[in-house]
Amino acid sequence: MRELLAVRAMPAYYVAATLARVGDEMVAFTLVLLVLERTDSAALAGITGAAYALPAVVSGPLLGAWLDRTAYRRTALGLNQGVLAAVMLSLLLVVGHSPHWVTPVLAAVAGVTLPMVSGGFTSMLPILVPGRLLPKANSWEAASFGAATITGPAAAATITAAVTVEAAVLVITVTATLSIFAIARLPALPAAVAVEDREPFLGSVVAGLAHLARTPRLRASTVTTTALMGVTGVLLITLPLHMPTVGAPRSAAGYLWTALEIGSVTTAVLLGRLQTRWRPEYVVMVAVAAYGLAMTTWPLASTFAVLLVLAAATGLLEGPMLPAMFAARQQYSPDALQGRVSTTAASLRVGAAALGQAAGGLLVPRIGTDAALLAVALGLVAAAALGWLSSFTTRQEPADALAH
Repeated sequence: MRELLAVRAMPAYYVAATLARVGDEMVAFTLVLLVLERTDSAALAGITGAAYALPAVVSGPLLGAWLDRTAYRRTALGLNQGVLAAVMLSLLLVVGHSPHWVTPVLAAVAGVTLPMVSGGFTSMLPILVPGRLLPKANSWEAASFGAATITGPAAAATITAAVTVEAAVLVITVTATLSIFAIARLPALPAAVAVEDREPFLGSVVAGLAHLARTPRLRASTVTTTALMGVTGVLLITLPLHMPTVGAPRSAAGYLWTALEIGSVTTAVLLGRLQTRWRPEYVVMVAVAAYGLAMTTWPLASTFAVLLVLAAATGLLEGPMLPAMFAARQQYSPDALQGRVSTTAASLRVGAAALGQAAGGLLVPRIGTDAALLAVALGLVAAAALGWLSSFTTRQEPADALAH
């Protein structure tokens, strides 16, 4: 870690990225709690979460193409955080006090630039870090995501329980504002694609999508992690509704996400070298399948304490997935495509989570939370299977689309 932090830009990078991600991780959970508290509508909670995430399906590839061409990444990252802060303040005024359609529309505004938080930051790593340090940087990038996922839901749950859900919304606004100051300390980076090498913009967008679709190893990782996020969207709705079953308030679901991520960060950091010993797409698929198998035990928990332990143990199995996902994008994509690949893949993940949330809001109240948890677990195993099936090449595809 010391060698990595000695790279000039990396301390500012990790502070800026982690602050932005903490706010983002608070948003999804806080929106669910805010809508449930003010309207008691699981369907509206699911639709609002979907509205926050779904625009990224369209905006991600466009933002990625623009990122590869621009020297103004810091400005884009800062504007994303400013929009998030403004929207969260607006939601405090409208949720439960205006027609239901207003809430998801406002959430959608913040969601347009959502891929910047994950893909926008991560795409900078191959430029900021020497190649020999990339595996270590990926492990700590996964730790940044994990730290945010640990802190975000736990902060939202604690603030909601100790104060109000409205206070949690205000904390998101403050976090977004602080991240802007940290982003301002990042170095200006040159465009990844030189002016003379640029193709038409829409062609550039299509190139990123085509690379994801035509590169078998990268496709396997992307399909697995995209399906994973779709299932996670269902889980985001399921857990708050499941809490009364184990004698806990809805807000306690945030602590389950924290336990899950503590386990995940532990193995992401300790086992980061897996991505250099085995092909990263294999690590992704095995970790996701193990995650799903472990989650089949969750419906058996009769108390919140037992469920908390199971969540932490499950996270240990899922942990190697995230650094391996980053490694797959880096190893199987040229530098000129890093921005497009990162934001496009992130947008697919976010969009899948949005659809999962919308489906969860409609499905979970009908089938019950025990059945929903089991469905999520089986869905994770299916995600790994889909990734494996998508890894097979056709005659038109190169068997090994390595970029470097």
